[in-house]
Amino acid sequence: MLKQGGWKQLPWRNIIPGTDIGLALGVVLLLSILIIPLPTFILDIGLSLSITFSVLILMVALFLERPLDFTSFPTLLLLTTLLRLSLEIATTRLILSHGSEGTYAAGHVVAAFGGFLMGGDVVIGGIVFSILLVVNFMVITKGSGRIAEVAARFFLDSMPGKQMAIDADLSSGAINDRMARKKRYELEEESAFYGSMDGAAKFVRGDAIAGIIITAINIVGGLAIGVLRHNMPLNEAASTFTTLTVGDGLVSQIPALLVSTAAGIVVTKGGTTGSADVTLVRQLGGNPKPLAVAAVLSALFAIMPGL
Repeated sequence: MLKQGGWKQLPWRNIIPGTDIGLALGVVLLLSILIIPLPTFILDIGLSLSITFSVLILMVALFLERPLDFTSFPTLLLLTTLLRLSLEIATTRLILSHGSEGTYAAGHVVAAFGGFLMGGDVVIGGIVFSILLVVNFMVITKGSGRIAEVAARFFLDSMPGKQMAIDADLSSGAINDRMARKKRYELEEESAFYGSMDGAAKFVRGDAIAGIIITAINIVGGLAIGVLRHNMPLNEAASTFTTLTVGDGLVSQIPALLVSTAAGIVVTKGGTTGSADVTLVRQLGGNPKPLAVAAVLSALFAIMPGL
């Protein structure tokens, strides 16, 4: 029997995920994906985990009480970006090397997403996917990056005033030394957080740009390899490699969109308290007059002829 707390001294504890060595091994594993070819079933697991992590990050961001409750978010943002890029490279390797074998050459996840969006029509699927790329890059990613940049700039500009306010409260006796140290620590932590978010947003933007470039490489390179090397008919090569490329793009762009949205939510919570659901319900439904006006306008639109 181990004494209470004795398990903490066991050497194998350091390799449990969540510890420092476990995190280091995870990062090394991500980097190895850039070099080592992956079997399709491992790639399917990795893509599924990427989507799951992105949904988890978004849910955590929605239910945050304050941004400082998620100070690890910039680091997590970098790691998830590295995960997506590693999986994209692994998927691209499979698409270009085995794409001629069919739509399941890059695994079932890529084939499922590609087939779902394409719907049997290459042109319509390509247009819808292009719109998704534009929305993710021009709206979500760019907007989140701009929000993080402005928040970091304004917070850094306001730091001297906040520090002077803490000193004034301490001098007047409104707070004691312990409370002043706590406020200064929170101020430093908040400053580091917004600065890190500003830098991490650049990784997200770079990830979106890399996704667009990888998509173009997959389509052009896949067509060239399929037609010239494997003697595939042009229509068949276009359908196969476009489906694979769209599937690859979806499983990378959807997590990127979710994480970018989470980043915007976290940064914009700087001036609010409470989780997003409570804040939205309280602020949107707290005043009955806007609700009444919106209801009347909706009723008018409903009874207008031709609408």
